[in-house]
Amino acid sequence: MNIQIAPAKDPKPSDSYVQSFARGLEVIRSFSASAPQQTLSEVAAQTGLTRAGARRILLTLQTLGYVETDGRQFRLTPRILDLGFAYLSSLPIWNLAEPVMEDLVEEVRESSSAAVLDGLDIVYVLRVPTHKIMRTNLGVGSRLPACWTSMGRVLLAALPDEELQQRLAVHPLQRWTEHTATDVPTLLTHIRQARQQGWCLVNQELEEGLISIAAPLTNRTGQTVAALNISGQANRTSAQVMQETMLPALLKAARTISRMMGAPRT
Repeated sequence: MNIQIAPAKDPKPSDSYVQSFARGLEVIRSFSASAPQQTLSEVAAQTGLTRAGARRILLTLQTLGYVETDGRQFRLTPRILDLGFAYLSSLPIWNLAEPVMEDLVEEVRESSSAAVLDGLDIVYVLRVPTHKIMRTNLGVGSRLPACWTSMGRVLLAALPDEELQQRLAVHPLQRWTEHTATDVPTLLTHIRQARQQGWCLVNQELEEGLISIAAPLTNRTGQTVAALNISGQANRTSAQVMQETMLPALLKAARTISRMMGAPRT
């Protein structure tokens, strides 16, 4: 599953906005699971740049070691991961959280992930998989639409109501499965319920057979800064069983990680 969000139109160049740098980032983002390698013309078409502009950026990225080419096709190199890991390494809390998540996975025998909110998406910042085979292939840096994931709804629930409604008003509504909530009032109800109860369960709304349950991770001021989840398959564990048997362990792990971030004991 590869969800792409259309980039915002570039602001005009100014003392506080470097257009060439922004265009370089657009070139990097043009590569994806569905387009792991591209020709110069394809990069130009994806980014809206001229061939000459795209060529200058690609050759600069190649010189820096972030892109390689066989003479026709361009592709990202593993060095591009340095950019993402710069964010993760600036948050040492994830180094501390990983053992807690490993214990959680060992206890519930299902995968666990942590994610943050980025606009209309959640971005995975840590994942501890179980050994069971799952259809969903997710890793650090993966993006999913916030509205139809348990972590996304927990993170959206932390927003002020006015901001929440503004985001939902521009969120593309798409039916992913027969269970997907596709209207704003229903989504608002689900998100407000997550806010009230302090956790959220999503049952096969983004992918058939996939159930997940999430809880917020809070800092010393009580602000929700990330979310923690457990995900599993409906053919192994029903939503009711997940809530009854796994939610207590999830909430305990979330409290433990939150305390590491300075949250008071509850």
